[in-house]
Amino acid sequence: MIGHNYWTYITTNPKRTTLYVGMTNDLFRRLDEHFQNSGIPETFAGRYYCYNLIYFELHSDVNVAIAREKEIKKWNSINKEKLISEFNPKWKFLNDEV
Repeated sequence: MIGHNYWTYITTNPKRTTLYVGMTNDLFRRLDEHFQNSGIPETFAGRYYCYNLIYFELHSDVNVAIAREKEIKKWNSINKEKLISEFNPKWKFLNDEV
């Protein structure tokens, strides 16, 4: 859809040991949902406390955002870590910057 924003993003837990890849049309809301779900074992992000944003991409086409999410999810951890490090070398939590 033209005129809309879609994000492909990666969150991690406070110790930066687990990664979650997702896609949303409202990044602020989705990060809040991840935080609210912390410790809830029924969701991956909740089970592993993955609510800290460390990477994101903005897309104007929902299909591109979905395809990118699926692509990144297929990657091994080394490739995901390289992508994050190129964007955010210190793996700083970016929640307050979106």
